[in-house]
Amino acid sequence: MSVVATSHHEPALIAAPARTGRAASASGCVEFRLLGPVTVHDGAGGRDITPPGSKQRALLASFVTQAGVLLDVDRLAAELWDGAPPANAANALQAHVARLRRLLPAAGGGHEWIRTLPTGYTLNLGNARTDVQHFARRSREGRAALAANPARAAELLHSALELWRGPALQGCRTGPICEAEAERLDEIRLTSLEALHEANLRCERHGESIGELERLTADHPLRERFYDLLMVALYRSGRQTEALGVYERARRRLVGALGIEPGPALRARLDAILAHSPGLSAAPAPALLEELGRLRHRVTELGLAQHELTHRVDAVTAPES
Repeated sequence: MSVVATSHHEPALIAAPARTGRAASASGCVEFRLLGPVTVHDGAGGRDITPPGSKQRALLASFVTQAGVLLDVDRLAAELWDGAPPANAANALQAHVARLRRLLPAAGGGHEWIRTLPTGYTLNLGNARTDVQHFARRSREGRAALAANPARAAELLHSALELWRGPALQGCRTGPICEAEAERLDEIRLTSLEALHEANLRCERHGESIGELERLTADHPLRERFYDLLMVALYRSGRQTEALGVYERARRRLVGALGIEPGPALRARLDAILAHSPGLSAAPAPALLEELGRLRHRVTELGLAQHELTHRVDAVTAPES
């Protein structure tokens, strides 16, 4: 597995063309990928197809983002020509669609990827999947598991974030369709990162999270949750002074950029650190609690057995009257 840093300095997985761990490769189907450069993975052929031109990539990204939705000519033209389409936009768009059709892998079973309708075009995914679907599902499952099973949550969230190969819809963010989708995906990604580091803290991996959280606060200076998590990680590592410094850094950035003080959650974290609140200690993991329960039960059983054995020994050794 080769890992590089994205433009936000956060880890992203780069997939080889015939990567077997992907859902598309394993099932031999087609996967449309938007979490990075826009590509189509042909599982049957073991190859990645990248449209050669920026307009071709933007057109494919628009179709995949709005799969099953009729996109009229005016909307697609605004997407491809940044709101200023040429006079012959309909003919030029028709030519781009034709080239894109030739690029896409054979679907089989008479399936047609792109349908031409009287007022526009629509993409039918059929049995194909998207990396966005995989990412959203793993992220959702990971966040749902956070409270009950933080170790499992961390595993799911990490696997979700590994699907990113760079910025969402890379190179296709000029039109309104792609820009809106990219912003939506960016927000889910940041929420997933927050949940991942919360899961790590719940698993007492605070030392492992500090460096990454430092980078995240630098890359997203107005996102208070990353400061919050970093303060907890530092405090649990015995670095209280640095944790307090993180609050001051957050405050300077928020006041300087937005003219506002930190929100109530971050202020409450500051107060808890100053008061050495017991709530800042790592909560026992559910698996540990379960093991403790089993041990307590076993101790009770041994106590009862000891009492029974003592009673029998006393009965045997008692002098006869």
